[in-house]
Amino acid sequence: MVMDGTLGNSAAETGVLPDAPNASVRMSCRNINVFYGEKQAIFDVSLQIADRSVTALIGPSGCGKSTFLRCLNRMNDTIEGCRVEGEIMMEGKDINSPAIDPVLLRSRVGMVFQKPNPFPKSIYENIAYGPRIHGLAQGREDMDEIVEKSLRRAGLWEEVKDRLNLAGTSLSGGQQQRLCIARAIAVRPEVILMDEPCSALDPIATARIEELIDDLRKRYCIIIVTHSMQQAARVSQRTAFFHLGSLVEVGDTDQIFTSPRDRRTEDYITGRFG
Repeated sequence: MVMDGTLGNSAAETGVLPDAPNASVRMSCRNINVFYGEKQAIFDVSLQIADRSVTALIGPSGCGKSTFLRCLNRMNDTIEGCRVEGEIMMEGKDINSPAIDPVLLRSRVGMVFQKPNPFPKSIYENIAYGPRIHGLAQGREDMDEIVEKSLRRAGLWEEVKDRLNLAGTSLSGGQQQRLCIARAIAVRPEVILMDEPCSALDPIATARIEELIDDLRKRYCIIIVTHSMQQAARVSQRTAFFHLGSLVEVGDTDQIFTSPRDRRTEDYITGRFG
C-alpha cells in the first residue's frame, strides 16, 4: 500500500523504455526546469530512467548534470533560491508534491557524493545511523545483520569486519567511498544517485567502485554523473548527454558512443569541445 506523503515499497513501474523495451522504468521525469534565482540552469528536460541498470549523465562542466541529479531526491530543496518545475514520477506519485516527505524520499533515493563523507562515527555507526532513525531494526541482532549485509554488498565487509569500532574516517579514500555506498544501501533504497563518485580516487580504488556499481545494478536503479567518457562507457547501460542545461540525447550507451544522432554529442565524445 502507498501511504499519503510516502513512496511505497512496491515494484510498481510507470512503463517500459521505448528504445529499450526490455527495461522497466523506475523514474519518469517530464519537463524539468530548474532556476537559481533568476538564472535558469535546466531547460525542459524529460527523461525516463530504467530500473536495475546504470544511467550515466555526461556533458561538459557546468552543463547541469549534477543539478538534474539533485532533482531526483529533492536535494535542490536545500539550496536557497533554487526552484524546480516539472514532474518526476516514482511509483505513481510526483516526488515534487508537497505531500511527499523529502526525508522519506531520500531514504528511497540514496545519494553518494563526489568526495567520501563518512560521519565522524565508527564504521558500525556509519551504517547503523540511517536504519536506526528510520526504525528498520528491531534490536541489536537485526542491526548487526543490516550492517554486515550492507558492508558485504558494498564489497567492504572482509576488509573491516574486525575493526567495526574504528572511525570511518580512518579508512582509505576508496574504502570511505564504499562505506558511504554501504550507508546508502542500509536504508533499503530503490534508487542510488552517484555524483562523480570516483573523481577523488586513484585508479585502483576507481576500478573497485566500478566493479561494485556493476554488481549493485542487479538490485538497484543507479544514476551516475561522470566526467569520464571511459567510465560512462564501462559502467552504464544507458547514457544521457547534457549541454548548456538541456538534454541533447539519450539512448543505449553503445549507441551513444558509436553512432550518436546529434552532432553535439559526437563532438563532445570525440573531444572537439568540452
